[in-house]
Amino acid sequence: MSDARLSVLKTYKLYVGGKFPRSESGRVYEVTDSKGKWLANAPLSSRKDARDAVVAARKAFGGWSGATAYNRGQVLYRVAEMLEGRRDQFTREVADAEGLSKSKAAAVVDATIDRWVWYAGWTDKIAQVVGGGNPVAGPFFNLSSPEPTGVVAVLAPQESSFLGLVSVLAPVIATGNTAVVVASEKSPLPALSLAEVLATSDVPGGVVNVLSGRTAEIAPPLAAHQDVNAIDLAGADEVLAKELEIAAADNLKRVLRPQPVDYAETPGIDRMTAFLETKTVWHPTGSLGASGSSY
Repeated sequence: MSDARLSVLKTYKLYVGGKFPRSESGRVYEVTDSKGKWLANAPLSSRKDARDAVVAARKAFGGWSGATAYNRGQVLYRVAEMLEGRRDQFTREVADAEGLSKSKAAAVVDATIDRWVWYAGWTDKIAQVVGGGNPVAGPFFNLSSPEPTGVVAVLAPQESSFLGLVSVLAPVIATGNTAVVVASEKSPLPALSLAEVLATSDVPGGVVNVLSGRTAEIAPPLAAHQDVNAIDLAGADEVLAKELEIAAADNLKRVLRPQPVDYAETPGIDRMTAFLETKTVWHPTGSLGASGSSY
Protein backbone atom coordinates (compact mmCIF):
# COMPACT_ATOMS: atom_id res chain seq x y z
CA MET A 1 0.00 0.00 0.00
CA SER A 2 1.43 3.36 -1.02
CA ASP A 3 2.06 6.00 1.62
CA ALA A 4 1.50 8.77 -0.91
CA ARG A 5 -1.62 10.84 -0.40
CA LEU A 6 -3.16 13.94 -1.86
CA SER A 7 -2.78 17.17 0.08
CA VAL A 8 -6.03 18.55 1.47
CA LEU A 9 -5.77 22.23 0.62
CA LYS A 10 -7.69 24.70 2.73
CA THR A 11 -10.48 26.73 1.14
CA TYR A 12 -10.54 30.20 2.68
CA LYS A 13 -13.89 31.99 2.74
CA LEU A 14 -15.34 35.30 3.86
CA TYR A 15 -17.00 35.63 7.24
CA VAL A 16 -20.30 37.49 7.14
CA GLY A 17 -23.15 37.28 9.64
CA GLY A 18 -21.65 34.26 11.37
CA LYS A 19 -21.44 32.25 8.15
CA PHE A 20 -18.70 31.50 5.62
CA PRO A 21 -19.85 32.52 2.15
CA ARG A 22 -17.73 32.69 -0.95
CA SER A 23 -17.69 36.08 -2.60
CA GLU A 24 -20.96 36.61 -4.46
CA SER A 25 -18.82 37.56 -7.47
CA GLY A 26 -17.22 34.10 -7.52
CA ARG A 27 -13.81 35.73 -7.78
CA VAL A 28 -10.62 34.73 -5.98
CA TYR A 29 -7.04 35.98 -6.01
CA GLU A 30 -3.72 34.31 -5.34
CA VAL A 31 -2.07 34.84 -1.99
CA THR A 32 1.70 34.29 -1.91
CA ASP A 33 4.31 34.30 0.81
CA SER A 34 7.15 36.81 1.12
CA LYS A 35 9.14 34.88 -1.51
CA GLY A 36 6.31 34.68 -4.03
CA LYS A 37 5.35 31.07 -3.29
CA TRP A 38 1.64 30.31 -3.69
CA LEU A 39 -0.18 29.80 -0.38
CA ALA A 40 -3.89 29.84 -1.15
CA ASN A 41 -6.68 31.41 -3.15
CA ALA A 42 -8.56 34.01 -1.10
CA PRO A 43 -12.01 35.39 -1.92
CA LEU A 44 -11.96 38.63 -3.87
CA SER A 45 -14.80 40.53 -2.20
CA SER A 46 -17.19 42.70 -4.17
CA ARG A 47 -19.21 45.80 -3.30
CA LYS A 48 -22.19 43.51 -2.73
CA ASP A 49 -20.19 41.53 -0.15
CA ALA A 50 -19.37 44.80 1.62
CA ARG A 51 -23.06 45.79 1.72
CA ASP A 52 -24.03 42.35 3.03
CA ALA A 53 -21.43 42.68 5.79
CA VAL A 54 -22.85 46.05 6.86
CA VAL A 55 -26.36 44.58 7.05
CA ALA A 56 -25.05 41.75 9.26
CA ALA A 57 -23.13 44.16 11.49
CA ARG A 58 -26.17 46.39 11.97
CA LYS A 59 -28.37 43.41 12.82
CA ALA A 60 -25.90 42.29 15.49
CA PHE A 61 -25.35 45.73 16.99
CA GLY A 62 -28.36 45.83 19.32
CA GLY A 63 -27.56 42.58 21.08
CA TRP A 64 -23.81 43.20 21.34
CA SER A 65 -24.04 46.82 22.50
CA GLY A 66 -26.81 45.85 24.91
CA ALA A 67 -24.77 43.10 26.58
CA THR A 68 -23.15 43.97 29.87
CA ALA A 69 -19.55 45.12 29.64
CA TYR A 70 -18.55 42.27 31.94
CA ASN A 71 -20.19 39.74 29.62
CA ARG A 72 -18.37 41.19 26.60
CA GLY A 73 -15.11 40.78 28.49
CA GLN A 74 -15.91 37.11 29.16
CA VAL A 75 -16.72 36.54 25.49
CA LEU A 76 -13.52 38.19 24.30
CA TYR A 77 -11.41 36.28 26.81
CA ARG A 78 -12.86 33.05 25.42
CA VAL A 79 -11.52 34.09 22.00
CA ALA A 80 -8.05 34.47 23.51
CA GLU A 81 -8.31 30.96 24.96
CA MET A 82 -9.13 29.57 21.53
CA LEU A 83 -6.33 31.53 19.86
CA GLU A 84 -3.93 29.96 22.37
CA GLY A 85 -5.17 26.53 21.33
CA ARG A 86 -4.45 27.28 17.66
CA ARG A 87 -1.12 28.97 18.32
CA ASP A 88 0.88 26.67 16.02
CA GLN A 89 -1.45 27.29 13.08
CA PHE A 90 -1.25 31.06 13.44
CA THR A 91 2.52 30.89 13.87
CA ARG A 92 2.79 29.15 10.48
CA GLU A 93 0.45 31.64 8.81
CA VAL A 94 2.18 34.70 10.25
CA ALA A 95 5.62 33.31 9.31
CA ASP A 96 4.46 32.82 5.72
CA ALA A 97 2.62 36.13 5.55
CA GLU A 98 5.35 38.34 6.95
CA GLY A 99 8.51 36.41 6.03
CA LEU A 100 9.47 35.77 9.66
CA SER A 101 11.34 32.89 11.22
CA LYS A 102 9.24 30.46 13.23
CA SER A 103 10.53 31.84 16.53
CA LYS A 104 9.81 35.46 15.57
CA ALA A 105 6.39 34.54 14.24
CA ALA A 106 5.64 32.71 17.50
CA ALA A 107 6.57 35.86 19.43
CA VAL A 108 4.18 37.88 17.26
CA VAL A 109 1.37 35.39 17.88
CA ASP A 110 2.01 35.45 21.63
CA ALA A 111 1.89 39.26 21.59
CA THR A 112 -1.35 39.13 19.60
CA ILE A 113 -3.04 36.81 22.08
CA ASP A 114 -1.84 39.01 24.94
CA ARG A 115 -3.22 42.05 23.12
CA TRP A 116 -6.63 40.37 22.84
CA VAL A 117 -6.58 39.61 26.58
CA TRP A 118 -5.59 43.23 27.27
CA TYR A 119 -8.63 44.58 25.46
CA ALA A 120 -10.90 41.93 27.02
CA GLY A 121 -9.89 43.32 30.39
CA TRP A 122 -10.88 46.85 29.39
CA THR A 123 -14.52 46.12 28.54
CA ASP A 124 -15.84 46.88 32.03
CA LYS A 125 -13.24 49.50 32.90
CA ILE A 126 -13.31 52.01 30.05
CA ALA A 127 -16.56 53.56 31.33
CA GLN A 128 -14.85 54.34 34.65
CA VAL A 129 -12.05 56.14 32.85
CA VAL A 130 -14.02 58.21 30.32
CA GLY A 131 -17.34 58.54 32.19
CA GLY A 132 -18.31 59.92 35.58
CA GLY A 133 -20.33 62.40 37.57
CA ASN A 134 -20.16 66.05 36.59
CA PRO A 135 -20.36 68.91 39.13
CA VAL A 136 -23.38 71.12 38.41
CA ALA A 137 -25.16 73.98 40.18
CA GLY A 138 -28.50 72.73 41.42
CA PRO A 139 -30.15 69.66 42.92
CA PHE A 140 -29.27 67.31 40.06
CA PHE A 141 -27.17 64.31 39.27
CA ASN A 142 -25.31 64.93 36.02
CA LEU A 143 -23.74 61.71 34.73
CA SER A 144 -21.74 61.08 31.57
CA SER A 145 -21.31 57.56 30.23
CA PRO A 146 -19.75 56.21 27.03
CA GLU A 147 -21.82 54.42 24.40
CA PRO A 148 -20.65 52.63 21.24
CA THR A 149 -20.79 54.54 17.97
CA GLY A 150 -22.37 51.70 15.96
CA VAL A 151 -21.10 49.89 12.88
CA VAL A 152 -17.38 50.51 12.30
CA ALA A 153 -15.52 49.70 9.08
CA VAL A 154 -11.94 48.69 9.86
CA LEU A 155 -9.22 48.66 7.20
CA ALA A 156 -6.67 46.31 8.75
CA PRO A 157 -2.97 47.24 8.54
CA GLN A 158 -1.32 45.94 5.38
CA GLU A 159 2.01 44.81 6.83
CA SER A 160 1.08 43.56 10.32
CA SER A 161 -1.28 40.79 9.31
CA PHE A 162 -2.18 39.49 12.77
CA LEU A 163 -0.91 41.70 15.62
CA GLY A 164 -1.91 44.84 13.72
CA LEU A 165 -5.26 43.31 12.80
CA VAL A 166 -6.15 42.49 16.41
CA SER A 167 -4.84 45.86 17.57
CA VAL A 168 -7.40 47.66 15.42
CA LEU A 169 -10.29 45.17 15.68
CA ALA A 170 -10.34 44.32 19.39
CA PRO A 171 -10.87 47.90 20.68
CA VAL A 172 -13.81 48.35 18.30
CA ILE A 173 -15.75 45.34 19.57
CA ALA A 174 -14.57 45.61 23.19
CA THR A 175 -16.51 48.87 23.49
CA GLY A 176 -19.73 47.42 22.06
CA ASN A 177 -19.43 48.32 18.39
CA THR A 178 -19.78 45.84 15.56
CA ALA A 179 -17.18 45.65 12.80
CA VAL A 180 -16.71 45.10 9.09
CA VAL A 181 -13.03 44.27 8.64
CA VAL A 182 -11.14 44.52 5.36
CA ALA A 183 -8.18 42.17 5.82
CA SER A 184 -4.65 42.94 4.69
CA GLU A 185 -4.73 42.70 0.90
CA LYS A 186 -1.30 41.09 0.65
CA SER A 187 -1.60 38.81 3.68
CA PRO A 188 -5.26 38.05 4.42
CA LEU A 189 -4.93 34.47 5.66
CA PRO A 190 -4.42 35.18 9.39
CA ALA A 191 -7.55 37.35 9.33
CA LEU A 192 -9.60 34.67 7.58
CA SER A 193 -8.38 32.09 10.10
CA LEU A 194 -9.26 34.45 12.96
CA ALA A 195 -12.81 34.42 11.58
CA GLU A 196 -12.91 30.65 12.13
CA VAL A 197 -11.97 31.20 15.77
CA LEU A 198 -14.67 33.85 16.17
CA ALA A 199 -17.26 31.57 14.59
CA THR A 200 -16.63 28.82 17.14
CA SER A 201 -16.36 31.17 20.12
CA ASP A 202 -19.15 32.97 21.95
CA VAL A 203 -18.97 36.09 19.76
CA PRO A 204 -22.43 36.42 18.16
CA GLY A 205 -22.60 36.18 14.37
CA GLY A 206 -22.41 39.58 12.72
CA VAL A 207 -20.40 41.27 15.47
CA VAL A 208 -17.28 40.79 13.35
CA ASN A 209 -17.43 40.38 9.57
CA VAL A 210 -14.23 39.72 7.62
CA LEU A 211 -13.72 40.55 3.95
CA SER A 212 -10.64 39.87 1.85
CA GLY A 213 -9.70 41.37 -1.50
CA ARG A 214 -8.59 44.70 -2.92
CA THR A 215 -8.70 47.37 -0.23
CA ALA A 216 -9.14 50.10 -2.84
CA GLU A 217 -12.20 48.28 -4.21
CA ILE A 218 -13.96 47.34 -0.95
CA ALA A 219 -13.24 50.44 1.15
CA PRO A 220 -15.02 53.15 -0.93
CA PRO A 221 -18.50 51.58 -0.68
CA LEU A 222 -17.97 51.18 3.06
CA ALA A 223 -16.85 54.79 3.46
CA ALA A 224 -19.89 56.00 1.50
CA HIS A 225 -22.38 53.62 3.14
CA GLN A 226 -25.06 55.53 5.03
CA ASP A 227 -25.37 52.82 7.70
CA VAL A 228 -21.68 52.75 8.60
CA ASN A 229 -21.07 55.08 11.53
CA ALA A 230 -17.27 55.20 11.60
CA ILE A 231 -14.20 54.03 9.73
CA ASP A 232 -10.62 53.25 10.76
CA LEU A 233 -8.27 53.95 7.86
CA ALA A 234 -5.25 52.09 9.30
CA GLY A 235 -4.75 50.02 6.14
CA ALA A 236 -5.20 52.81 3.58
CA ASP A 237 -2.38 54.61 1.84
CA GLU A 238 -2.31 58.41 1.69
CA VAL A 239 -4.18 58.74 -1.61
CA LEU A 240 -6.90 56.23 -0.71
CA ALA A 241 -7.28 57.67 2.79
CA LYS A 242 -8.03 61.13 1.34
CA GLU A 243 -10.65 59.68 -1.00
CA LEU A 244 -12.29 57.77 1.84
CA GLU A 245 -12.34 60.81 4.14
CA ILE A 246 -14.26 62.75 1.51
CA ALA A 247 -16.75 59.91 1.04
CA ALA A 248 -17.17 59.51 4.81
CA ALA A 249 -17.99 63.20 5.25
CA ASP A 250 -21.26 62.72 3.37
CA ASN A 251 -22.95 61.21 6.43
CA LEU A 252 -20.63 62.65 9.07
CA LYS A 253 -18.83 59.40 9.87
CA ARG A 254 -16.20 59.34 12.54
CA VAL A 255 -12.85 58.87 10.79
CA LEU A 256 -9.67 57.59 12.40
CA ARG A 257 -6.89 58.65 10.06
CA PRO A 258 -3.89 56.41 9.31
CA GLN A 259 -0.86 57.15 11.43
CA PRO A 260 2.52 55.55 12.12
CA VAL A 261 2.01 52.88 14.80
CA ASP A 262 4.37 50.38 16.38
CA TYR A 263 1.88 47.62 17.09
CA ALA A 264 4.38 45.88 19.36
CA GLU A 265 4.09 48.76 21.84
CA THR A 266 1.45 48.69 24.57
CA PRO A 267 -1.57 50.56 23.18
CA GLY A 268 -3.28 53.36 25.01
CA ILE A 269 -7.05 53.76 25.09
CA ASP A 270 -7.21 56.01 22.01
CA ARG A 271 -8.58 53.33 19.70
CA MET A 272 -11.36 52.57 22.18
CA THR A 273 -12.37 56.18 22.77
CA ALA A 274 -12.23 56.91 19.02
CA PHE A 275 -15.45 54.94 18.56
CA LEU A 276 -17.37 55.93 21.67
CA GLU A 277 -20.04 58.60 22.05
CA THR A 278 -20.72 60.33 25.37
CA LYS A 279 -24.26 60.29 26.74
CA THR A 280 -24.99 62.79 29.51
CA VAL A 281 -28.03 62.34 31.75
CA TRP A 282 -29.56 64.85 34.18
CA HIS A 283 -31.68 63.61 37.08
CA PRO A 284 -33.14 65.50 40.04
CA THR A 285 -31.70 64.41 43.38
CA GLY A 286 -35.02 64.67 45.22
CA SER A 287 -35.28 64.49 49.00
CA LEU A 288 -34.84 61.75 51.58
CA GLY A 289 -38.18 61.89 53.37
CA ALA A 290 -39.83 64.07 55.98
CA SER A 291 -36.59 65.62 57.23
CA GLY A 292 -36.23 67.42 53.91
CA SER A 293 -32.59 66.49 53.58
CA SER A 294 -31.22 65.66 50.13
CA TYR A 295 -28.29 63.83 48.61
